[in-house]
Amino acid sequence: MKRIYFDNAATTPMAKPVVETMNKMMLDVYGNASSTHYFGRKARSVLDDSRHVIAQSINARKDDEIVFTSGGTESDNTAIIETALARKDSGRHLITTAIEHEAVLKSMEYLETLGFEVTYLPVDEKGHISLNDLKDALRDDTILVSIMMGNNEVGSRMPIHAIGQIVASTNAWFHTDAVQAYGLLDIDVQKDKIDLMSTSAHKLNGPKFLGFLYRREGLNFASLLKGGDQELKRRAGTENIPAIAGFATAVNLVNNEEKAARQKKYAGFKKQLISGLQKKHIEVEVNGDLASDNLQHVLNLWFKGCSHEALLTNLDLNGIAASAGSACTAGSIEPSHVLTAMYGKESPRIVESLRFSFGYQNTAADIEYLIDILANVINKMKGNEVDGVR
Repeated sequence: MKRIYFDNAATTPMAKPVVETMNKMMLDVYGNASSTHYFGRKARSVLDDSRHVIAQSINARKDDEIVFTSGGTESDNTAIIETALARKDSGRHLITTAIEHEAVLKSMEYLETLGFEVTYLPVDEKGHISLNDLKDALRDDTILVSIMMGNNEVGSRMPIHAIGQIVASTNAWFHTDAVQAYGLLDIDVQKDKIDLMSTSAHKLNGPKFLGFLYRREGLNFASLLKGGDQELKRRAGTENIPAIAGFATAVNLVNNEEKAARQKKYAGFKKQLISGLQKKHIEVEVNGDLASDNLQHVLNLWFKGCSHEALLTNLDLNGIAASAGSACTAGSIEPSHVLTAMYGKESPRIVESLRFSFGYQNTAADIEYLIDILANVINKMKGNEVDGVR
């Protein structure tokens, strides 16, 4: 059976050069980067070189503003929880949005149990916040604003530059979850006045269980993990040198030209998929919109009258991998909190929508195959006649 992967927002296959780099490192660079002997120094050199590559990729002022973590969840948890605890004497108010990843939302919920107050900004049907809502929510006791760069379920992109300018004039620090955006968008933490930023390597064809937290110089808070003094005392735990080297390789593969090329390619896939379904008379609508500045690898579609559970099962039986939302909550019977925030809890969209997310390995032929399978599955589910056959 032909199998095609359209769930790249959940995770991506590792690129061959990344695997090659990691294999070499696992065989040749096995020292602890905190050790002072030859093997430790060799590991430290790889660590430092990789940190430099990643710092340069976001225009960080210094290499040591990059703190390696186990991934986006740890980076989000650290940025939000430790900032709140460190700054509680300056205020106990935080701001985020209703469509953040669970790693942000659950961190905020935890802080609410400790007496912090959180404002959850609403979004419109395109998945965007209002900058006026943000301005109105900011207070003298606001210590952190956490707003994602791009949404993992519908691909909506937040006005990060404008948000950064607004927050910079206040007492608050600005954190952005860039897990879906890093590797696809050009990011400049200086220009956008970002104080804290979370990423994950496995979203850009790197290894799993690795990411980084950009932490602007001068921000002081404790490590979320308690233990050794690794990462300049900012994150305890021995660094995973092979994975970090693989991460740097993945970053080098997506230079500015490659990012633009992938965005253009994925935008083409979106148009091809929607047009192809419409030609087959499949009733479909986009959740969000097709704005040119969105994350082009994410497309969320509403298939009217079709249960997303039934659609996913039938697609899987036909060799196609897609999703109904974030992989971190895909096993839950709860509807998508993102679609609920955009359209309301009574909207049929929240149980009749699928997310297709593209990767560099996908082709136009893959999209054509998806169109044919989707059309057949939906017609069968609805009992429609196809070419005279019921």
